Amino acid sequence: MSRKIITEPMVGARLLLECLRNEGVQVVFGYPGGATLPIYDALYSFPEIQHILVRHEQGAAHMADGYGRATGKVGVCMATSGPGATNLVTGIATAYMDSIPLVAITGQVKRDMIGNDAFQEADVTGICRPVTKHCYLLKAVNQMPRVIKEAFYLARTGRPGPVLIDIPRDIQSDKYTGPLDVDMDLPGYNPRVQADQAQLEAAAEAINSAERPVFYVGGGCVLSGAHRELRAAAERANIPVTTTLMAMGVFPGDHPLSLGMPGMHGTYCANYAMDKCDVMVSLGARFDDRITGKVDTFSVNSRKVHFDIDPTCIGKVVETQFPVVGDVRESLKRVFKHLKTKERKLWLAELREQKQKHPLWYPKDGLRAQHVVERICHFSHGKAIVTTDVGQHQMWTAQFYSFVEPRHFLTSGGLGTMGFGLPAAIGAAVGRPGEDVWCISSDGSIMMKIQELVTARRLKLPIKIGLMNNGHLGMVRQWQEMFWQRHYSHVILNDSPDFVEVAKAFGCYGLRCDKGENVDAAIQEAYKFKDAPVLVDFRVEPEENVYPMVPAGGSLEDTLHYPKGVEVV
Repeated sequence: MSRKIITEPMVGARLLLECLRNEGVQVVFGYPGGATLPIYDALYSFPEIQHILVRHEQGAAHMADGYGRATGKVGVCMATSGPGATNLVTGIATAYMDSIPLVAITGQVKRDMIGNDAFQEADVTGICRPVTKHCYLLKAVNQMPRVIKEAFYLARTGRPGPVLIDIPRDIQSDKYTGPLDVDMDLPGYNPRVQADQAQLEAAAEAINSAERPVFYVGGGCVLSGAHRELRAAAERANIPVTTTLMAMGVFPGDHPLSLGMPGMHGTYCANYAMDKCDVMVSLGARFDDRITGKVDTFSVNSRKVHFDIDPTCIGKVVETQFPVVGDVRESLKRVFKHLKTKERKLWLAELREQKQKHPLWYPKDGLRAQHVVERICHFSHGKAIVTTDVGQHQMWTAQFYSFVEPRHFLTSGGLGTMGFGLPAAIGAAVGRPGEDVWCISSDGSIMMKIQELVTARRLKLPIKIGLMNNGHLGMVRQWQEMFWQRHYSHVILNDSPDFVEVAKAFGCYGLRCDKGENVDAAIQEAYKFKDAPVLVDFRVEPEENVYPMVPAGGSLEDTLHYPKGVEVV
């Protein structure tokens, strides 16, 4: 294969953009500064790379993350040295915890100034090493083609994740001649895509022998694109499916075999199935603490089958009898050939009974956030791309929006980052133009990144923001109510601005809804605006709690439901 050779001397900044174009990058989210001036000057000559100017570098990272989650491509963000680079860190850590492919590019002070406490110097590679798959600090311009190629390969292969490239200011001006396409040098990085045949056959035998199996499905199924293979396997073997927060939509929420989300705020039926199964099949999930609760009591009578591309995840939290190391999609394709058709009538009937006895529900009086989520689902036909921030509204969205397609629920799962929702919605809308995009947020979370309304308005993105305004940091207040003797310490948000007027001040649209009977009209009105974001301020119940709830470190027997005396209307 012929390789492109750069024969005329090219400055490092332009070389960077040539390498990005070579990787198929179409969008970069960023904010300029002194240490990236040569790169921004070179952007003038690359109109095919759309640069989106954000209002805070953390927003750039979350937008690149949302872009990656929604499209499956590698998201790219860029910031200057020092505070610009450190402002990216929370967004990089968010992507790392949820295994999202992302490349972050930062400017750095000149090479001869590194280590001298220069103006706007920060050891960003040292800072980011724990929250990235790999960090690069360029030491010469001729390293750039190889480093860019390796960074994108690392970000999207194996267990995906963020990679950081730190580029000193003087390298951006150094001249380069030579090949643009180069060989990678990653002798220690060999993710296993093809699972061992013996592992697959042992896993299939365990599944076939089960009377009470359950699929415990995580974000790895989304990342590998395994939704069709998952559905085929579940339907052939009649295996009920639980989907974690990161896996919403990878198995249709309205499917008869769907049990919903397991874990701390999962459905009682999903947790019951996890507790009572005889074989638990983990597909790209990592047995995190929000699922297992007290590990010593977690599904103690089941044998565990664990499919994962990351061997370090297998056996890390719970003992696994049947490990399958490899890409989940490829593994499911191959194991499907060995799966036997079984009716499992008694097990499925038992789970249907639990669904009927312990449904998700909420009181129908007043204006409830759960009702708002249900109606957003209704008017979007369950097909909107929905982003959230973190807290009660996040859990209600997972519970009451029935996702039927993968890559439609974008949320910060592992790190739990407030401020994620709005910039992630922008990234998703940029990556998938024309799609219906909702950001479901709260009065606490929205303030973290509300300045990105400017970005969304400038791009004329018709994002709809459903603001669950309860005047509190709701989830923290719920914990203080339940476990800290109602000591409501610094959780009351009685000084928030008028969000409708704030939206208008940013050049967006603002609506208010303070009655349950007006929810439908407010949502329908929001759909009329096509040239800018619209924020709908839903004044929901101030002290509503998320139920069911398994207390941290608890087991299924500790599940909390609506208190006695609260009537189902």
